[in-house]
Amino acid sequence: MGCSMRVCSVLFLTVLLVAFARGEDPYRFYTWNVTYGDIYPLGVKQQGILINWQFPGPQIEAVTNDNLIINVFNSLDEPFLLSWNGVLQRRNSWQDGVYGTNCPIPPGQNFTYVLQVKDQIGSYFYYPSLAFHKAAGGYGGFKIASRPGIPVPFSPPAGEFTILAGDWYKRNHTDLRAILDGGSDLPFPDGLIINGRGSNAYTFTVDQGKTYRFRISNVGLTTSINFRIQGHKMTIVEVEGTHTLQNIYDSLDVHLGQTYSVLVTADQPPQDYLIVVTTRFTSQVLNATSIFRYSNSGGSVTGLFPWGPTIQVDWSLNQARSLRRNLTASGPRPNPQGSYHYGLINTTRTIRLQNSAPVINGKQRYAVNSVSFIPADTPLKLADYYKIQGVFSLGSISDNPTGGGGYLQTSVMEADFRGFLEVVFENTEDTVESWHIDGHSFFVVGMDGGLWSQASRLGYNLRDTVSRSTVQVYPKSWTALYMPLDNVGMWNVRSENWVHQYLGQQFYLRVYSPANSWRDEYPIPSNALRCGKAVGHY
Repeated sequence: MGCSMRVCSVLFLTVLLVAFARGEDPYRFYTWNVTYGDIYPLGVKQQGILINWQFPGPQIEAVTNDNLIINVFNSLDEPFLLSWNGVLQRRNSWQDGVYGTNCPIPPGQNFTYVLQVKDQIGSYFYYPSLAFHKAAGGYGGFKIASRPGIPVPFSPPAGEFTILAGDWYKRNHTDLRAILDGGSDLPFPDGLIINGRGSNAYTFTVDQGKTYRFRISNVGLTTSINFRIQGHKMTIVEVEGTHTLQNIYDSLDVHLGQTYSVLVTADQPPQDYLIVVTTRFTSQVLNATSIFRYSNSGGSVTGLFPWGPTIQVDWSLNQARSLRRNLTASGPRPNPQGSYHYGLINTTRTIRLQNSAPVINGKQRYAVNSVSFIPADTPLKLADYYKIQGVFSLGSISDNPTGGGGYLQTSVMEADFRGFLEVVFENTEDTVESWHIDGHSFFVVGMDGGLWSQASRLGYNLRDTVSRSTVQVYPKSWTALYMPLDNVGMWNVRSENWVHQYLGQQFYLRVYSPANSWRDEYPIPSNALRCGKAVGHY
């Protein structure tokens, strides 16, 4: 339900005063207007989606446990939703911002997200989740800093930079959507962009001898990327909320939907250097550049273009395996991250998820365990809450690959609160896949080429793997993870390849608690929108 700007401002002020009186965690308020506007990412005029006339949108700056009140006005001519990639929404899938949990914001109306970044730190991003809007922009950075007094395992950097990079098309998102709706796949992207622009559009200025933090997200549609800075080493310090062992890399693979934090020290002769992003595992290699400039720079970029890895899967696999959790560092709370001994917990269930690319009814689709997801006319969370029949069926996707052809289904998998899953993603395709699970962080215990079997467990890392929410699966390979089901709600499990996601490679995981208690899940928000069969339910 909407409110005027003035009424919303009074409401927010009231909430703020009440919060201060109760001594609650701090509140941060955002008012965003979502509009179309002209953008020129690759030098060609396009219709982009802007937030407060910005592309990328404003960065969210938060501290662990902050409450965020984000009032979104939809000034587009079609429904719109924002989601928060990697933000866990503990006990609160009502705020997840995907169509399985939320009704879209109608044109000309607004919706106020009320979410808390409970017990989280790290680097994330937000994005538009409906109607292939992500191909038009509408995304931005989202960082959560540690609370004062909780030690961070590296010295405060002299500054921070957010890098939102990925592939881009010169066609408007409506044209791309029409191609997909017509049953065809998209062509190869037209280029790469960094923070909404093509090559050399941005300059990042640093002081010689100082260290800076780069938060790097792949916000693209279809392609893994490699990130590097000419002549400089990168020390990785954080992966989607996990402090890592501080390995040093010349370049870093960032797969679709993933975010990393690295430290870079300006320890070279003072001049300009290239920041480079290139595509990975593609026969045609795209690149985009920015400038890493010393404030006392004595000259422009020199030397050969710093080419990185291109199609080498083994190189990338070894780098992924080298990521390790810093067991002595504090996380969001003042206790070591390694105190959660995930490797000593017995799994309660094994789920194997295999992606495929079936043609269904003459159209290209993508599927998981043979099911190609189709949205229902009502958000699944609302249908579940109001016990509306005929929207979805529990168990409408199998725990294991079926080996059969693809079919269309509104697929929902049931799961019990406080279970402990072993999930194996199996990729039989020739392209890299990237998977994300909303509402949860999981431990990436293993990945390798070939077929997964029970014997694969002998090679699992059960001590110090990273915990994250997005993970890649290499071609003809598998990736295994352990996941505590510690968050009640209806949660989207999806491919981060946005073509695959749009054409059905996703499903929902319903984590259920019979307690019906605020301790397990928050009640439906008072401002929740109703649509489809949920209209009239209060």
